[in-house]
Amino acid sequence: MLNAAGLPMTRRELLGVSSLGFGQIALAHLLAGASDAAPTPIYNDLRARPGHFPARAKSVIQLVQNGGPSQMDLFDPKPLLAKYAGQPHPDGVEIHQPGNTNTLLPTPFEFKQRGECGMDISEALPHQAEIVDKLCFIRSMHTEHNNHSEGLNMLLTCKIFAGRPAMGAWVSYALGTENQNLPAYVVLRDPKGYTIGGRLLWANGFLPALYQGVEFNMSGSPVHHLKPAAQQPPGVQKQGLEYLARINKLHLDARPGETELESRIRNFELAARMQVEAMDVLDIASESPETKKLYGVDDEVSGPYGLRCLMARRLVEAGVRFVQVTTSPGQPWDHHDKLEERLPKIATETDQGAAALVKDLDARGMLDETIVMWAGEFGRLPTTQRNDGRDHNRNAFTIWFAGGGFKPGWIYGQTDDFGYRSVVDRVSVPEMHATVLHQLGLDHRRTTYPNAGRLETPADVTVTGARVIGDLVDNEVHVA
Repeated sequence: MLNAAGLPMTRRELLGVSSLGFGQIALAHLLAGASDAAPTPIYNDLRARPGHFPARAKSVIQLVQNGGPSQMDLFDPKPLLAKYAGQPHPDGVEIHQPGNTNTLLPTPFEFKQRGECGMDISEALPHQAEIVDKLCFIRSMHTEHNNHSEGLNMLLTCKIFAGRPAMGAWVSYALGTENQNLPAYVVLRDPKGYTIGGRLLWANGFLPALYQGVEFNMSGSPVHHLKPAAQQPPGVQKQGLEYLARINKLHLDARPGETELESRIRNFELAARMQVEAMDVLDIASESPETKKLYGVDDEVSGPYGLRCLMARRLVEAGVRFVQVTTSPGQPWDHHDKLEERLPKIATETDQGAAALVKDLDARGMLDETIVMWAGEFGRLPTTQRNDGRDHNRNAFTIWFAGGGFKPGWIYGQTDDFGYRSVVDRVSVPEMHATVLHQLGLDHRRTTYPNAGRLETPADVTVTGARVIGDLVDNEVHVA
């Protein structure tokens, strides 16, 4: 028997069109009956696609704060920590690291009410204090694990174990991109190295490889190996790309249905289109001196992160669907000791760029259609570790959103008197994902991909399922 290319079929190809083909037909029938709503078609391209209902936002900038920012030292003041400083926590706390004690530790940072909303915010974040009326705070987040890797996987994929697609991969898969000359999902990381979790933070999981995050460099060529190392004669590159396209087509015709191969070919094609546009989008020479000053790009401490935030704005302005910005390498918000000394360092590094991004998007009329998300993987305990630090706390942390229909100047949820546990209007990570997807016009239950015999969804990963938190947004909530 011959295949589509006219060559003798391999054993694998024969199985693919016979017994396994029957299995796929049966599986499709079973999956079709698993949900009343029609599942998302299977895509392997980046063409722009409509959502399930009108979208409030069209793009996301995700500011990932690796390490676990301390909620009671940044966004969630707890006066009782000072009143009962040095005394035991009345209910006890999770103690899972050496040096932990059940002794309450007050914040060393002063809080003040800022903005018309009266949001309490720490002196450690003076720039974010200026934009509180644009921000939607969730003080009642909780998650499922106290370790960094598992916590970051949870934050970005809704599961603590590696192997699932990150939020940006799901969004790229479901919606494609508005600019076919740039990736749908771009990652801007510190050129000095990776944060904890590395490339897993922007993985495609079981989705086609086309939807994983694409790393852009902060200097030189935006993408590795995008241009030839040596100048070539006119026409040589074009001829080479045309020949590569013909060979790739023959290879793909002989191996139908191999999504990794299809994705690799599409990435070759995208790389060719990116050669001009990627360089232009990330060239900030055209930005005004005022804009560069706003982001602090020339500052030795805040400049690198500010530059990444500025580039994030330029990318969504150019039609990129999802941009992920990470901090300096490692887990810089992880303050097990020397909290008073170490927290201001990472706060200073990231505060100006994050605030400038919101201000700049707002000034350009882009904030309404762009979701900015600031979040770490968990919070910190109200008790002492190593005398002057805090340990991890999965039971309570604060994140914020700006733009994209999230209510501005809004504070949602509440923790207990010491900031240890979320107690009012608790929000899970899957619920947060469901709400972000909703603002992009996606019903998370209908955004599906077949994997291991079941239809996977981005957020409906628990027994009880995930709900859209309607009180976080100022637009109509569509209920399936």
